[in-house]
Amino acid sequence: MYTIAALYHFTRFDDPDGLRPALKALCLDQNVKGTLLLAGEGINGTIAGPRSGIDAVLAHIRALPGCEGLEWKESFADTAPFGKIKVRLKREIVTMGQPDVDPRAKVGNYVAPEDWNALIQSDDVAVIDTRNDYEVAIGTFEGAIDPETTSFGEFPAWWEANKERFHNKKIAMFCTGGIRCEKSTNYLLGQGVEDVYHLKGGILKYLEEVPEAESTWDGDCFVFDNRVSVGHGLKVGPHQLCHACRKPLFPEDLKRSEFVVGVSCHQCINVTSEADKNRFRERQKQIELARKRGSEHLG
Repeated sequence: MYTIAALYHFTRFDDPDGLRPALKALCLDQNVKGTLLLAGEGINGTIAGPRSGIDAVLAHIRALPGCEGLEWKESFADTAPFGKIKVRLKREIVTMGQPDVDPRAKVGNYVAPEDWNALIQSDDVAVIDTRNDYEVAIGTFEGAIDPETTSFGEFPAWWEANKERFHNKKIAMFCTGGIRCEKSTNYLLGQGVEDVYHLKGGILKYLEEVPEAESTWDGDCFVFDNRVSVGHGLKVGPHQLCHACRKPLFPEDLKRSEFVVGVSCHQCINVTSEADKNRFRERQKQIELARKRGSEHLG
């Protein structure tokens, strides 16, 4: 059984790159895999491994400057969600491209999962999904607005173009685990929006705590690991990942003529070049050869 910990924390790291070696070494020593992002504004990531290993890494992160208040969300999987550990230096731990946005200063009002339904069903509330379009496509809350953005960095421009639609409305926003809403709510407050709310713990916490019979969630939630998606109770969903474009596929999508394992799907077949496809074919070939040898291909 693998323990999965999804975490983020906004704090000031004066030398984030200097934190990488010890953090990665500990993960390797504890057989913890996944991705951790470090930036001057904090840490973000999802890791998986044995219970003891996850506990050791979380204790290490909590001991970093300003991270004693670290919170995380846990789930479990029978198979390894990640193939390797990556500890990377980034300009932002979630990219919005707005240098004046600082969640440490102020964010919107947190709404507990058990109170979320009552809020979003109010007539004076507009509910906005801050995730990418391919995430929204497999599941969202009933009545939520989809900005149809392909990356989080597009959100400010979308808001500027659509803000008049939300005059005299309270704004409730949500994302997978909460980190994108930390920035988006701070951004809206900076734009003069007064009543801003966001789902504490994100969709994952909602799916974990709110009974399916009481839920207003429709579909599955995309996750950035080998599970691909989860549903109510954080049960693994039916989706697979296109390893060319990294977007989720429904089971029926695997039967389409555009789908070639590791090479293409109907969402990317006309987007990637033939050179890309040849590169993907070679990668898939190496993955299959490694599988036959009983080893793990990490490319």
